[in-house]
Amino acid sequence: MSDEEWERFLRESVAGAAGAPVEPSARARAVERRLREHPGPSAGWRTYSPARPRRRTGWYVAGLVAAVALLAVGLFPQQVMGWFGGSKDGQDGAPLAAESASPREAPGAGPGLRPTLAEPFRGSPAARWADGAAGITVPPAKATGWMDAAQVERALRHSRDFLVAAGLDSHVLRGERPTKAIALLNPHQEDVQEYLRTALSSTAPTAEKDPLLLFSRFRPQQARLVGDVVKTRGRLTYREGRQGAVEVTADVTFVYPVTPAGDGGPEAEVVRTIVRRQVVMSWDDPAKVITEPGTMSLVSYALDMTNGGCSVPTGYFVPPFGTAKEQPADQGHQVDPYDRSKPIDANNGTTAKGTDCATATRS
Repeated sequence: MSDEEWERFLRESVAGAAGAPVEPSARARAVERRLREHPGPSAGWRTYSPARPRRRTGWYVAGLVAAVALLAVGLFPQQVMGWFGGSKDGQDGAPLAAESASPREAPGAGPGLRPTLAEPFRGSPAARWADGAAGITVPPAKATGWMDAAQVERALRHSRDFLVAAGLDSHVLRGERPTKAIALLNPHQEDVQEYLRTALSSTAPTAEKDPLLLFSRFRPQQARLVGDVVKTRGRLTYREGRQGAVEVTADVTFVYPVTPAGDGGPEAEVVRTIVRRQVVMSWDDPAKVITEPGTMSLVSYALDMTNGGCSVPTGYFVPPFGTAKEQPADQGHQVDPYDRSKPIDANNGTTAKGTDCATATRS
């Protein structure tokens, strides 16, 4: 090798020749290895990586709680409403849905407020009931016995008409003759016709011939209704009866707010007379039973009342005005007049029989 070539070799060894391979440093090798093992951008020294959002399990829990609450309202509406108490004006919440089946228990306790002329249903479960005929539930009609569906629908409508004429007609409530209700009764049913003649004409009715067994009446000289609203709750049911008849059963509670007759002023006392009626009506096949078109026979009728009188029958409800602060001597037999979960007990002391009278737990 000449001297010139040797000197060039030494210079290139120090400066490095263009395109010559370079051995990577230890740091470079470490970075390359990390990139192979963890692809993607690396985090800087002073950068912030937000935490991963958590799964929204809270929404699922809230939905489960809401579903349980709705189920509780559906199964136990009265108790759930009782947890929250009554409204500011004592009207105890939103209106109840129509009664489509026998309730399993009594309504929950209300705020315990007394009725007034301005709010005659204040503090009562009836504050949430429907007004008048709207509170009597009529089921869908289907062919039964000797009737087709249209005839059953008509029979159900007339059955409710009878209850309205007997328990809601303003003239009847003032003690007048229940003409519309009587027109729906089979004139050939002798025992019922005899009952009507005796009960509505006698000045001294008996327990068996008391017009109150079928009709709601107040003596105008003693009591008058507060306002025009009577609260009701109940329903009709039907089935095939004897000889193919359509047998309709009515189970309805009426709440009548009344005050003493005359002008007692804005502070006049208000008493609620509560009446539960159960009437069984038979719409007979005219080919088998002597009847008239548009009329029905009475199979049975029962009455349960509170604040309507406990003395000898007079033919009228007798609200106990002036006794609100009195305590009955015997409170051993108590009844809840709003409890529709139990059948009517004709011997429970709330009917106008003798001087025995049970104590109502509320009115």
